[in-house]
Amino acid sequence: MNGGITRRRGMTENPWVRWGLTGIAVLYLGVFLFVPLAAVFAQALEKGVGVYLESFREADALSAIRLTLLTAAIAVPLNLLFGVAAAWAVAKFDFPGKQVLITLIDLPFSVSPVISGLIYVLIFGLQGWLGPWLTDHGVKIIFAVPGLVLATVFVTFPFVARELIPLMEAQGTEEEEAARVLGASGLKTFLRVTLPNVKWGLLYGVILCNARAMGEFGAVSVVSGHIRGATNTIPLHVEILYNEYNFAAAFAVASLLALLALFTLAVKSLAEWKFRAELAGRKREQGGRS
Repeated sequence: MNGGITRRRGMTENPWVRWGLTGIAVLYLGVFLFVPLAAVFAQALEKGVGVYLESFREADALSAIRLTLLTAAIAVPLNLLFGVAAAWAVAKFDFPGKQVLITLIDLPFSVSPVISGLIYVLIFGLQGWLGPWLTDHGVKIIFAVPGLVLATVFVTFPFVARELIPLMEAQGTEEEEAARVLGASGLKTFLRVTLPNVKWGLLYGVILCNARAMGEFGAVSVVSGHIRGATNTIPLHVEILYNEYNFAAAFAVASLLALLALFTLAVKSLAEWKFRAELAGRKREQGGRS
């Protein structure tokens, strides 16, 4: 009892320390997040709403937006399938090479995106290992949409798996084992037991994966070739506009990415709130049963 009171007092004393740490955090966020974000929108709207909207009607801008959405629409479902399968295997089963799989899942976090893009060029480029064979068969990967998708998949595939693995491990295997004892098949057990328990963590991982897919620059820059209207995503289009001193259009298109990031943050916060509320409800239910 006295230990609990001591810890509670320790958390409530020294208000100057609490306010100081809070002020440092707010200052840091203001300098490195809020001020740059405000500057993007200020520069984008500097010449008026008409010029701002006109930046999105340009053919190259529309092409970049469509390509970004297409790339994310392909890469995110692929990583969703991989992440769920990998997390289920790692958290629910023991098998040879389990630690190797976990290490490989973390590989994109330790490899520069530029290096990953260069690897694809060395494999699928004209002078790469498979380049001559692909050229002979009329298949184009580098400087085309397939190369963008491959690079995006590589840099984003850890996000779903990394959100689900600790969540599934914490839940254990008791519920799945009970379902199997009652006669449920493996697929039905996954759909009726495992998936509902991790749905908010799954949504959180998909949100992070989608945000990274739409904002990826390094890897897609290497494999895209910067072909206007063909292989430029939104980040690459922003770079080209800025290098051409078309600052109004560059900041306007960049503000679109910023809006997507803010929307992603809102959905992420909603998913976290739902997950915490559901977790608290489960704890109350378990406490009532005990």
